[in-house]
Amino acid sequence: MLPLSGIRILDLSRTLIGPFATQFLADFGAEVIRVEDINGEITRVPRPPLLGDKNHPRFYAVNRHKKSMSLDLRQTEGREIFKKMIPDCDILVENFRPGTMQKLGLDYARLKDINPQLIYCALTAYGSTGPLCQSAGHDLNILSLTGITELTGIKNNKPGMAPVQISSACASLYGITAILLALRHREKTGCGQFCDIAMFDGAISILAYALAEWSAEAVLPERGGGSTSGGFASYQLYETKDEKYISLAASEFKSWEIFCQRLGHPEFIPEHRNIKVQPQLISAVENLIKQKNQAEWLELFADSNVCITPVLNFEEMCQSAQTIERQMVINMENFENSGKTLRLAGNPVKLSLSPAEPQIDFPALGQDTMEILAEIGYSQQEIQNLIDKQIVRAST
Repeated sequence: MLPLSGIRILDLSRTLIGPFATQFLADFGAEVIRVEDINGEITRVPRPPLLGDKNHPRFYAVNRHKKSMSLDLRQTEGREIFKKMIPDCDILVENFRPGTMQKLGLDYARLKDINPQLIYCALTAYGSTGPLCQSAGHDLNILSLTGITELTGIKNNKPGMAPVQISSACASLYGITAILLALRHREKTGCGQFCDIAMFDGAISILAYALAEWSAEAVLPERGGGSTSGGFASYQLYETKDEKYISLAASEFKSWEIFCQRLGHPEFIPEHRNIKVQPQLISAVENLIKQKNQAEWLELFADSNVCITPVLNFEEMCQSAQTIERQMVINMENFENSGKTLRLAGNPVKLSLSPAEPQIDFPALGQDTMEILAEIGYSQQEIQNLIDKQIVRAST
């Protein structure tokens, strides 16, 4: 049996931050019911790039093996239906701005009166408190406000933009953590609770090393100048003769020593952490690395235990033996007869006795509406009336 079998989640979230978290929980057995607007969430809108003729690829990325109920919470009857679902719900996940659910009369303070064991997880940009709590914010805004964007990029160039949604992913993972902790607390006390998870908080939390080093150095870190951001020859990206790249992460002195010896320049060894000579050292190593192709360098260091890896593109990553062995990319060939392969990220948590079981199916908008309504006591005629009044939507 999967560890979360028997746990029911109502998922009101949209885009990445919430669905990413609930998909993870679904892989471990939770029943996830997506409660969507009558027209569905934004990633259902068919716009390029398309794999089939229904949804944007982002929908498939984070919504496998979930149920879908289409419900208009702006209408009184819609809200009453939602409240009837709460007694049998273990977890609620939403990512509206603070106050939105309160205006609907569906905030935690009211829902816990219906179900005191409810675990309510709110995933927001800035959290439920503070001067920015009502502000809108996307990943780029969060990373900019937390100092990450300022440090991203090449020295003496403008800040760089992260190609992945770092703060959203952080908040999703912390949301999962909060939910699991709250479930454990409920086992002990019988009480649910409110989980207040912010993208802003998550982004700051992963600055642990950077903040500690700044504290010691008493000088603001510079873009492209830190020990792990381009300021040292021992932790660097180098272009090879065939215009590919290798990454060197010789943070430990022993690794740097072996690297310099195989490079044929043992005189570099004492300069491992000498800040003053790093620009010249980087330039010297750059010139040397450009003398061989990527494959030649990888072969030279294959048995060295020095942390040297190729810089891969997506295609190379998907085809790597490590990715395949760890089952970290799921391939669905000719997805929806599109002639294209849908690639989904696998579940990164590997358990020996109760591993994740990703089920690769995707809900049509409102496909489970009638089943859920019947479960909470609505007759077929009552369901049809709700459909006619556009309070719910049911696909066949």
